[in-house]
Amino acid sequence: MTATAEPPPRSRTDVLLDSRLLAERPRPRAVARWRHAHWLAVGTVCLGAFLGQLTASVTSLVFPALQERFATNFAAVEWVSLAYLLVLVALLAPVGRLSDLVGRKTVYLGGFAVFALASLGAGLSNSLALLVVWRAVQAVGGAMMQANSVALVARGVPEHAMRTALGIQAAAQALGLALGPTLGGLLVAHASWRWAFWINVPIGVLGLLAGWYLLPRTYPDGRPTRPPADGESRFDLPGLLLLAGTSTALLLALSAASGLPLPWWAVLVLLAAAGVLGVLLARQEQRADRPVVPPGLVNTPGIRAGLVIALIGYLLLFCPLVLGPVMLAGAGVDSAAAGLVITALPAAFAVAATVGGGLLPNGCADATRCRWGALAAAGGLLALAVLPAGRLTTALPLLALGYGLGLLLPANNALVMRAIPAESSAVGGGLVNMVRSLGTALGTALPVLAVHLAGPSGGGRGVLLLLAATAAVAAALTAVGRAARPC
Repeated sequence: MTATAEPPPRSRTDVLLDSRLLAERPRPRAVARWRHAHWLAVGTVCLGAFLGQLTASVTSLVFPALQERFATNFAAVEWVSLAYLLVLVALLAPVGRLSDLVGRKTVYLGGFAVFALASLGAGLSNSLALLVVWRAVQAVGGAMMQANSVALVARGVPEHAMRTALGIQAAAQALGLALGPTLGGLLVAHASWRWAFWINVPIGVLGLLAGWYLLPRTYPDGRPTRPPADGESRFDLPGLLLLAGTSTALLLALSAASGLPLPWWAVLVLLAAAGVLGVLLARQEQRADRPVVPPGLVNTPGIRAGLVIALIGYLLLFCPLVLGPVMLAGAGVDSAAAGLVITALPAAFAVAATVGGGLLPNGCADATRCRWGALAAAGGLLALAVLPAGRLTTALPLLALGYGLGLLLPANNALVMRAIPAESSAVGGGLVNMVRSLGTALGTALPVLAVHLAGPSGGGRGVLLLLAATAAVAAALTAVGRAARPC
């Protein structure tokens, strides 16, 4: 009698991948069969994009209220934003790797749930320390959404609609960014600082329900594919720790320019640590089986240039948002009027990201759109640097800057995602969002440092000239590894 061979023992990864928890539910048949169903999925992703930027812009408005409520100084309150940013940047790439393994829809919906729960906890906090902890948890949910947002759009729409879809997503981000200051001011003035966090709860629940019914499954049968049995599925924990250490050291050093009270030698130590850890991270990723940041992606010329352009683009977007109100106040413009003037930037960005290509000739390649967008941004920044600060003389250059960035960033992100293999979509999307967060942090720290060193007028104009030159560099980078047909 022949003995029956026993099946090999199942690993923890096998059990996890076969669990019902990770089995993605299909959309209703009526939704799946509709030929425009991909736009419903894009709308769902836009809820997450809107929520992320709304949170970022609303939170900064509650700092004075938090200082009064918890009887503390600005440096302590700044950790409400800093804790979120540190956790977010550290987790974007590894969460992207996890999403490619277990399913992008699963992780994205989990992000809405974690974000809504953490927002509820943040609003209920009775101490600043507890609020900071809830903000860190909120960043986990934010990373689960942001690491998948670009990938869900890029892989969920037809090829010819990718740039338009990414433009709509960018417009949703700009809308959240534009509404945040006004909404935050109203909530603090007429309700409570707690509502700046509670406002996220209904949006998160709506996003969770919409994603459940409208997002397509990552895998045709609803379950992740089983990873190879040769050990390649082992998670790159050293890479994750090195990435977290590198980003934390860099962001803390940048935050010193934004008001975090650190001595000059501590800033130098942090910059040196970021450099050393960055080198160790590069070496670790070269030898890891499944690296958190795949060198093969980052070292591809078109992708590498695209990530640099994305970092520059968000630096150009956020720096004037911080610097503009300071320069307008120095010119005697009241805060209400200054708010309306600054809104011209995200408003123009939103319009250009969706329909701005209509001003260009038909048939422009994405690389050409990037180039024209970068040049328009450079012109707007140059005008801001040389013209006297005022309502009209600031609003018009901001419109040009917003229009240029609205052309540049969606087209650039589309080029990056087309160059990334489908099985690494979430990793690529995580990298795009990681450099966006770094650009945001740098765009916040740079103007604060310049104003501190040279005053609102001199320091601000010097930064704007530097940004104009940086936009010109981005225009030059659009030709790296990319074939552009002329308009």
